[in-house]
Amino acid sequence: MKVVHLIVEGRVQGVGYRAWCAHGAEARGLSGWVRNRANGSVEAVLAGADDAAVDEMAQACGAGPAGARVDALRLYDAADTALAASGGWGRFVVLPTL
Repeated sequence: MKVVHLIVEGRVQGVGYRAWCAHGAEARGLSGWVRNRANGSVEAVLAGADDAAVDEMAQACGAGPAGARVDALRLYDAADTALAASGGWGRFVVLPTL
């Protein structure tokens, strides 16, 4: 099981980034969550049994959806406790802005 925590900076709010991320994660069978941050960034946790799927989605987050401009992607290894906000394994949710 691989779990990563990422912070995405740039023009990533108001462009459908969260919905795009949730769709991409679900299509890859990943668990986790995504949310906007008050500082204009997007934060996400991606988790899955397939390390390659987690890596692929994390890399895709570095580009984002059409209309986004990613200036920086900070990626960290995380523990599965980072999934608590989504209700645990098996779900990917869009959380309210923090």
